[in-house]
Amino acid sequence: MPRRKRNAGSSSDGTEDSDFSTDLEHTDSSESDGTSRRSAVTRSSARLSQSSQGHLTGKHERHFSISGCPLYHNLSADECKVRAQSRDKQIEERTLSHRQDDNRHATRHQAPTERQLRYKEKVAELRKKRNSGLSKEQKEKYMEHRQTYGNTREPLLENLTSEYDLDLFRRAQARASEDLEKLRLQGQITEGSNMIKTIAFGRYELDTWYHSPYPEEYARLGRLYMCEFCLKYMKSQTILRRHMAKCVWKHPPGDEIYRKGSISVFEVDGKKNKIYCQNLCLLAKLFLDHKTLYYDVEPFLFYVMTEADNTGCHLIGYFSKEKNSFLNYNVSCILTMPQYMRQGYGKMLIDFSYLLSKVEEKVGSPERPLSDLGLISYRSYWKEVLLRYLHNFQGKEISIKEISQETAVNPVDIVSTLQALQMLKYWKGKHLVLKRQDLIDEWIAKEAKRSNSNKTMDPSCLKWTPPKGT
Repeated sequence: MPRRKRNAGSSSDGTEDSDFSTDLEHTDSSESDGTSRRSAVTRSSARLSQSSQGHLTGKHERHFSISGCPLYHNLSADECKVRAQSRDKQIEERTLSHRQDDNRHATRHQAPTERQLRYKEKVAELRKKRNSGLSKEQKEKYMEHRQTYGNTREPLLENLTSEYDLDLFRRAQARASEDLEKLRLQGQITEGSNMIKTIAFGRYELDTWYHSPYPEEYARLGRLYMCEFCLKYMKSQTILRRHMAKCVWKHPPGDEIYRKGSISVFEVDGKKNKIYCQNLCLLAKLFLDHKTLYYDVEPFLFYVMTEADNTGCHLIGYFSKEKNSFLNYNVSCILTMPQYMRQGYGKMLIDFSYLLSKVEEKVGSPERPLSDLGLISYRSYWKEVLLRYLHNFQGKEISIKEISQETAVNPVDIVSTLQALQMLKYWKGKHLVLKRQDLIDEWIAKEAKRSNSNKTMDPSCLKWTPPKGT
């Protein structure tokens, strides 16, 4: 996963990360314009969320999300307090009127009361007062507001509908913001907590594990709908269905550099396919814990593994690597999708990363620190590589350097694995590698059981030339 040598910027609602993309599925402009607009949204969102200027409900002195920010809704804290008092008064009047009505428990079978009929007529009169349309001056005012604030503020809503309906909408906004605030105070939602609980991804419904900084308007939904081919995220199944009807993607962008049977690997350049790679990083963060996520994907290459059928190439997992790594890291971030875990695909991705290192004639190693699952996967892979090497080794003297050159595994990783297997001893001033036949026999037995499996990478199926400058 792309990382930088600095700490993540943070705000009270995570908007430093979350607003990098304001509705990516509708982005049709150039990437440069999109980048400047997203950075402006990020900065403004962070300023709004950190503000102490009241709350949209008028009942709190601070807000932790944009939805509760008065300034975002083009209001002031005092206006919100006045609106709150008006809402409370209306609630009291309504409660009192309900008490005055007789037989409230049987209203289903009653005709409307005189009070209800008067209220209905009043609402009809209020809705008749709606303006037929915006004047030229109003349109210019709305356009100027949009050009000045972009997506960092809510559009002006006055004169778009009747004052009665606009007031209903404002009350609904305040109530939703109040409900969100109650959840936060009860500890059910914390700043940076995982509000997205599930994602609809292809034919799977996946439970998420960790927080990912999607834009707030998506994160607070609790459930996201994603196109499994282009990775765009949407708010509802209806939007997804309409998107799938016109989406022309059936595989990741970039070059297909490996194919064996139904398994393919695509090399995707973060600079050429920025939006796709950012969406891939956001998706991965839902299932990875120890990770600092940034959106500067341009210095990275992404290797996406897919499984093909008659509907397209379905995402299995991926790993990313820096185009120019001074420490020779061959993996920055690696992920296997939950529906493909414990099936050997993670080891295939690791093996593929070392296959690329061999073609580059380099010694590789994953970027540190490794997550718990990552460490388990790599230890298992390194153990298998060393046992295979020792099984095939026929000489009398063995060298860590030679093992590293032939396997492309870093000497430090080789030594740590040998120590974990208790195969490295210090005797008479020398380090000796012990060939533990019991471990080798155990590995051979496991290999025999899965000999029919095609979960191995075939170097002859790789059609790849290292990119220039790497």
